[in-house]
Amino acid sequence: MRILITGVSGFVGLHLVEYLLANHAGLELYGLRRWRSETPSSAAPRPDVRIVEGDLLDAPSLMRVLQATRPDAIVHLAASSSVASSWDTPSEMLQVNALGTLHLLEAMRQLDLDAVVVLACSAEAYGLVRDDELPIREEQPFRPVSPYAVSKAAADMLGFQYFQAFRLRTVRLRLFNHCGPRQSHRFVIASFARQIAEIEAGLRPPRIQVGNLEVRRDFVDVRDAVRAYWLAATKAEPGQAYNVASGEAHSIREILDRLLALSDAVVEVAFDPVRLRPADIQVLTGDASRFRAATDWRPEIPFERTLADTLAYWRASVRA
Repeated sequence: MRILITGVSGFVGLHLVEYLLANHAGLELYGLRRWRSETPSSAAPRPDVRIVEGDLLDAPSLMRVLQATRPDAIVHLAASSSVASSWDTPSEMLQVNALGTLHLLEAMRQLDLDAVVVLACSAEAYGLVRDDELPIREEQPFRPVSPYAVSKAAADMLGFQYFQAFRLRTVRLRLFNHCGPRQSHRFVIASFARQIAEIEAGLRPPRIQVGNLEVRRDFVDVRDAVRAYWLAATKAEPGQAYNVASGEAHSIREILDRLLALSDAVVEVAFDPVRLRPADIQVLTGDASRFRAATDWRPEIPFERTLADTLAYWRASVRA
């Protein structure tokens, strides 16, 4: 089976490669890398992944990549992924996440490529939800409140449209917040873990900068998320959308308290208004029963281990 992974050198892409090579023999793995990308060695995929060069915003290059690889499945992970930074770069968000997805799907259509394409969609697209709409099911209407969420809603709907109009075998995975070791410090759990590790090492004052601590999110360990991508490619029903969620919501305050409990450092928590967003969602928690019924997926890694492993990763990074 040939699998093409876009965003192969990103946080999820690297974990997906490791999972596939460790658990599924006989796969041919291809990774899409943007031209002239200066990927650091710490974020380079393994040598048994064949790298092909192209750019989501250059449609002819995607045609060439698909012609050369002829994959049986595509896992489309490449994206601009930060909700917080999307307020500063809304044009980039829409181009990469929406237009880039359109280019990929259109290349598949033009080549009449019969491959399953798993789209990394996002629960952020659901946006504002009422208490009586929780936990969120896939029928929930989209009410996105950030440029990132709008771009992901557009990519999601493109996946649906290309299935309905052209019978492309798209599967839309609506991931709730995923996290774990090696995630960028632009994201909240990694940000807290990095700050704690630097405080422990004496590299910063004993003060953690925080934004809104009261919002609550549903977190999935990245190592559980990559299993979901594999199951979506091999067991899910084309044309469907699936939530990938734990079903539990944790406040950002609770997460910070639990990370601090793993450290002996005495830390002051300081509010930083720069970290607030122009609009935010109070609660996001999902119902993954549709995906569980289709694939038997369920989270396996306890949230406590996710937090501990993330903090351990940043401690090692700071020491290095």
